[in-house]
Amino acid sequence: MNKGNQKRKIKIVGLSVVGLILVFSIISMIVVKVIYDNQFPRYERHDHTVTASLRYSDLEADYPRRLVTFYSGPNRLKGYVYGLDQNQGLVVVAHGLGGGADSYLPQIRYFVDQGWRVFAYDATGSFDSEGNSTKGFPQSLLDMDAALTYINAQPEFVNLPILLFGHSWGGYAAANILHYEHDIAGVVTVSAPNSAIEMIAEQGRKMMGSLINLQYPYLWLYQRMLFGSVASLHAVEAINNSEAPVLIIHGTEDKTIDYQGSAIMAKIGAITNSNTRTLSPSEPGRRGHDNLFRSYAALAYLDQINSIYRALYESYQQNIPYEVRQEFYSEIDRELVQDVNKELMYEINQFFLESIEGI
Repeated sequence: MNKGNQKRKIKIVGLSVVGLILVFSIISMIVVKVIYDNQFPRYERHDHTVTASLRYSDLEADYPRRLVTFYSGPNRLKGYVYGLDQNQGLVVVAHGLGGGADSYLPQIRYFVDQGWRVFAYDATGSFDSEGNSTKGFPQSLLDMDAALTYINAQPEFVNLPILLFGHSWGGYAAANILHYEHDIAGVVTVSAPNSAIEMIAEQGRKMMGSLINLQYPYLWLYQRMLFGSVASLHAVEAINNSEAPVLIIHGTEDKTIDYQGSAIMAKIGAITNSNTRTLSPSEPGRRGHDNLFRSYAALAYLDQINSIYRALYESYQQNIPYEVRQEFYSEIDRELVQDVNKELMYEINQFFLESIEGI
């Protein structure tokens, strides 16, 4: 075989390899986009006639609120201000993915009862805010930046120390917002991941196993295309670059954000901010992603009504008529279902009080 033929064969092999890589990359980007976007749909306000959550109408007489709007990018977001005459400090509540501000009415009510003014909001693509989708984890950070920018421009909030309370999606934002220049008196981040890419990779591993390693570069690239440099921010770096007090809370059996995986808590050894504290709920029934907020009475009642609902589900061959579901939920004690873990909320409130001492 002459050298010319060898060179041609090498060139053909090289071009074939490049072509295969290009095709694989194109297919991978398409797959990543489809799967990623499906994980962050729009979430409409829940139908409270078939859920056990608290409704604002249940609280309205005793907890009046003022509605506000502000923009996050092109989308107008809806906000809610509670405790209108209270000046102890302003607690900003950032909700988790799939919910809205009203999903945290039990916590909001608790904060108001302790003397705080509260600012909660529906994030992009959630409940009463605009947005065709929730877009991705970094969107919660962009929304919190927009909320704080709005707050800082309002005369009514001048001289109020700002404290942040975020859960999951919102907890990621509450910690990572310390990368920004907002004046924050204290942060409570609950059940939150350190970074968006770690959380996405962790969820992808649950879906795809070790194959996620092949898709990781495309996940990173797609998220970077959506959010730019914001997608690469890490909570540990934000906390270390700030002097703000931070309380990290994470259930030891969290199956949504792995306690020993993508969680901020898993990186506690890398945190150098001396004003950081941790709390790892480990008591049975209250060490998961969401259940750590409920009292034992609420958890026992939930077990009871879930047992009744399962029997109803089977009796209707797994297809309960809408009217029957409405009747079932109309008889539920919503107050008891949403009774808060007062020990945990006390710890959070004490942390906030200590955070504003001397301000």
